[in-house]
Amino acid sequence: MVVAPLDADRVGDLRKLLASMNRHPGVADPQNALIPFGQLDRLHFARLVIFDDQTLSDISAYGMPAQDFPRSLAFLGDCDGPADEFLANLVQRADRGLRQIFSHCQGFSTSCDLLRWMREREHPPATSYVNWVGRTVRQIREENTLWTGLQTYLDRNSAVLTGKPPTQIRKALKEFVNAEQQAGRLTLTPLESTPLLWRLANLVHCITVPLLLLFLAPLLLLYLPVFIFQLRRRERRDPEIAPRMDANEAQKLAVLEDHDVSNQFSAIGILKPGLFRRWILTFFLWVVNYTTRHIFNRGRLARVATIHFARWVFLDKKKRLFFASNYDGSLESYMDDFINKVAWGLNLVFSNGVGYPRTNWLISGGAKDEQKFKYYIRRHELPTEVWYNAHPGLTAFDLERNTRIRQGIEQPAMTEVSIREWLKLF
Repeated sequence: MVVAPLDADRVGDLRKLLASMNRHPGVADPQNALIPFGQLDRLHFARLVIFDDQTLSDISAYGMPAQDFPRSLAFLGDCDGPADEFLANLVQRADRGLRQIFSHCQGFSTSCDLLRWMREREHPPATSYVNWVGRTVRQIREENTLWTGLQTYLDRNSAVLTGKPPTQIRKALKEFVNAEQQAGRLTLTPLESTPLLWRLANLVHCITVPLLLLFLAPLLLLYLPVFIFQLRRRERRDPEIAPRMDANEAQKLAVLEDHDVSNQFSAIGILKPGLFRRWILTFFLWVVNYTTRHIFNRGRLARVATIHFARWVFLDKKKRLFFASNYDGSLESYMDDFINKVAWGLNLVFSNGVGYPRTNWLISGGAKDEQKFKYYIRRHELPTEVWYNAHPGLTAFDLERNTRIRQGIEQPAMTEVSIREWLKLF
């Protein structure tokens, strides 16, 4: 994620330029002239969004002057492999277009080292979520071709295959796949192995964080009564700012949504004043990052199965928080999913933002007040000017199904019970 402040008098020109990259409002043309996303074969999702925060004056509810953060441009990419390699490839393929876009930013020179300039403005996430760690863009595309081919084969040969034992049906499907591979119509590239150094670092992280929490447990227990006092005093006083969104603003956002089975969401907000809320949020995002890295990395974030990628990023020396996600379904169903399944998780993080619906004991209330929560979310949502999806039409459910189908084809042997379960995927 690269963030750079904009020249105040050039924001309108930038919006027009970004709009020229789109096939539909907010939805990128993969082969647009500025950033040909479709040529970046390790890129899942990308977006360009202008941080034009309309809630900066909300801090006045605490008797503080409105914050004066400049409007900024952010480029985000969810990619396979190291971010440095992706950035280098991006600059190589879209140097001229990126320079044209970033020329609207403060301090940008057309003669600068673009790759270095972007790296200097990178903002690492405090927490990130990946639906299925290790599943690459190539794997997704190849497995979808496999699914499509097998589905077509079954439709054309249903009369022949009906009534045959599961083992014979699977044998026929495997023979079809082998024939398609030999004819060059189907490729199933061996799955990429995760680098050894990454796995070792991940193992160290997996062990270290619980040990650190165990070491800190006595101190945390001693602090707990003070924490409860500080929390409850603030919860009773914190103002709620969740008015119904202006119809015109809601329409602007709606135009950018529901062009596909998957959608994007971008939001920004100011943290409640004081170190207390900042430390709470930093701690909980650190813990959540542990769970997304080691526990929720195979298709689900807690009980929510519709998110492809998500990230939480601190901005402006931890005075603001930015959230971005790529998910399946409409925004309404997305919010309902979270409210019904993990409202407590929403409260742990977002209740530290100015104006959030009032919580009780940090985890209850808040998002459970459905209408206020939805108003709050819409109030902080940002229009995503450009959004790219490398696998349109495919939900997270589709991706998992296709992977399981491939596993059934490549597995040397399966029991008849397993084959019956596998055939239900079609």
